[in-house]
Amino acid sequence: MSIIVSNVTKVYGEQKALDDVSFQVNKGEILGFLGPNGAGKSTMMKIITTYIPPTEGTVSVVGFDCMENSMDVRRNVGYLPEHNPLYLDMFVKEYLSFIAGLHKLQDKQKRVDEMIGLTGLDREQHKKIGALSKGYRQRVGLAQALIHNPDVIILDEPTSGLDPNQLADIRELIRTIGKEKTLMFSTHIMQEVEAICDRVVIINRGKIVADGKAEDLANQQKRGFTIEVEFDKEFDINSLRNINGVKKVRSLKGNSFELIYEGEADIRPDIFKLAVDKQATVLTINRKELKLEEVFQQLTR
Repeated sequence: MSIIVSNVTKVYGEQKALDDVSFQVNKGEILGFLGPNGAGKSTMMKIITTYIPPTEGTVSVVGFDCMENSMDVRRNVGYLPEHNPLYLDMFVKEYLSFIAGLHKLQDKQKRVDEMIGLTGLDREQHKKIGALSKGYRQRVGLAQALIHNPDVIILDEPTSGLDPNQLADIRELIRTIGKEKTLMFSTHIMQEVEAICDRVVIINRGKIVADGKAEDLANQQKRGFTIEVEFDKEFDINSLRNINGVKKVRSLKGNSFELIYEGEADIRPDIFKLAVDKQATVLTINRKELKLEEVFQQLTR
């Protein structure tokens, strides 16, 4: 295992940010670490990267204990924090050379050039970091996290604030990195997780509430399905809410509704019967498993 988190608790004053958290990340795995704001994601990442100690429990990275062998952990971890800490007055190439020097790399200029190529910074390498867009600053942050060729990469909200084109570029870069490294990253973008991650861990109020493949979480949590239905005329939303098993009903465009329900039973016959009772016609009806975003909302609200 590249990362082993065992019974970790972190307390700030009277607030318990993490509560007996345990999970493992396999070598070569891309793990999406999800949770609402304040759930404990950044705290967990700071503990794994030895920035802060746990109150209780243990964490090891590639066999090194984060408390007893913190320098060995840091040599094997690349970390991009949520707030990218860059020296804005330094030039891109100058900054990466500086970081390479801190890691005491033998052929640092060659490694700097490799990172500039990998992260797509060729045209920006002679600019000051302060003159770069948010997307290119994130690329510089990724380059500094990768420059010492670590076995484990920790990325805290690496795509926050990026436009759609920048998002696509950074996602592709994460996929490329993940082929050779163990990669753990946090994000609020569910489509990103579904497209990139091998596995998902969801944390809420300091506790893990789900762990598994994105496509399996709905079944694993037994949270059911959604149904989209369209009627030929206005329909009473409260009557849909009264169908057995329905947990939530949302109005869509026109006379369409989305129903979220639990259980294995198929409620479409109930919807058709209700439509007949209300002298309405069902124009379209579509049943599907819950999306990751819907599972996330149910687990964290």
